[in-house]
Amino acid sequence: MLILAEMAAADLAAARSAARDHARITQTSEDALLDAQIRAALGLCEAFCGCLVLAREAAQILPARPDWQRLAARPVGAILGVEGIPAEGAAFMLPVDAYAIDIDAAGDGMVRVIAPGAAGRVRVQYRAGLAPDWAALPAPIAQGIVRLAVHLFSSREMPDATPVALPPAAVAALWRPWRRMGLG
Repeated sequence: MLILAEMAAADLAAARSAARDHARITQTSEDALLDAQIRAALGLCEAFCGCLVLAREAAQILPARPDWQRLAARPVGAILGVEGIPAEGAAFMLPVDAYAIDIDAAGDGMVRVIAPGAAGRVRVQYRAGLAPDWAALPAPIAQGIVRLAVHLFSSREMPDATPVALPPAAVAALWRPWRRMGLG
């Protein structure tokens, strides 16, 4: 199970400002709707690219096994801690020598539990994402998120609008260099 932190308020404000400038929106009355479209565009970007684009905290629960297990969110910048979860009782921090961690050159994080003690599962806390904040995002990724958010915002009242499964071609072209696809 993967739990991701929300988009940081400062990043959301920066994305909203960029979207408002792009669409020439001067009123603030629909900022909540625009924020929802930005979150949707960010989610579609991350699904399309196969990685988190804005860095944020993640927590993942894995079985306490001695084989290497890959973390779901990537690219991993830091693995912050590994906590043991017993079948009964309170969670506990595993000693550093009870597990091993690795982050490879592609940003994939991996964990293995060598000595789980009473833990049947572990909670791995880590930080993952391409850029630390909105200002550090590669320009094509940020532009694609803004364009898609504005597209979703402006087409929200079209009766023939179909749900977005793939981003528009212009947005996909902006994101394609960052796309990571997995096999199987």
